[in-house]
Amino acid sequence: MSSRATATESAARAGAAGAAGAAGRSRRAARVSGEERESAILATAERLLEERSPQQISVDDLARGAGISRPSFYFYFPSKEAVFLSLIDRLVAEADSGRAQVLEHLAEDRAACWREGLETIFGVFGAHRAVALAGAEIRAVSAEARELWSGVMESWVDDTAAAIEAERARGAAPEGVLARDLAVALVSMNERVLYAAFTGEAPALAEERLLEVLLPIWLSAIYGTTTPG
Repeated sequence: MSSRATATESAARAGAAGAAGAAGRSRRAARVSGEERESAILATAERLLEERSPQQISVDDLARGAGISRPSFYFYFPSKEAVFLSLIDRLVAEADSGRAQVLEHLAEDRAACWREGLETIFGVFGAHRAVALAGAEIRAVSAEARELWSGVMESWVDDTAAAIEAERARGAAPEGVLARDLAVALVSMNERVLYAAFTGEAPALAEERLLEVLLPIWLSAIYGTTTPG
């Protein structure tokens, strides 16, 4: 094989490698840009929800706030409702990440763990109350939103019921109302009390008193005392 042929093949390989590298860099850049634009749409939606109801926000508003055109918006989301549902997904995921870890350590300090679990939910939903309230509003008109929230509530009920059953199996909590029924009542209570506090409707608990009031109710319902051992 001649040196010229070898040099030509080497150049070809180098060119191919360079092209592949450039293509790879191009794909990464496009992906990062796409993620940034999607995040910009979500951030715009949450900001606007602090000022308006979901019905008052248009696709044009979301696209303009994210610095993209209306046609480009549909590359990232099929509708404005999909944006709001994505915000709810993120909100729930953030709340779940902290809550799940807490329930795993119940046997170590029961009151402290339930407190931390409730604090996590109250804190996350309080920090994103506009999204939480928009979710409640959207559920009234969207079957998809109702299905999403129903799944979230079922998940929380299942986790709470499993924790109650585990505590009963350890002998830490007495037998009583079916664990799932108790979990449904407690989780539904949280949802209703939080909604009333966030909207300011009457009657409602002051936000700073939510944990102080709800934690003893949870502990009494599960353990029959506010100071479980």
